[in-house]
Amino acid sequence: MQIKKKCWPEYFEKILSGEKKYELRLNDFDCQPGDTLVLEEWNPKTGQYTGRSVSKNVTYVGRFKLDQLFWPKEEIEEKSLQVISLT
Repeated sequence: MQIKKKCWPEYFEKILSGEKKYELRLNDFDCQPGDTLVLEEWNPKTGQYTGRSVSKNVTYVGRFKLDQLFWPKEEIEEKSLQVISLT
């Protein structure tokens, strides 16, 4: 399946260059390994697409809810979460 999503310029550039090899998204759509994620550059200042896009193959999808995490909710709210990309 092909899935299209908006991507802000600062993140789009990092994905395009290969520096960013992950995508953190709200779990509000179905996405499975084998799907193609098409990220379309969206300029939030103009409220328009720039016309650039990049397609990436989905290899892994991890889903979690706050109550399924290892840390107390209060600690997450205080410190936030981070995603670490490994190569």
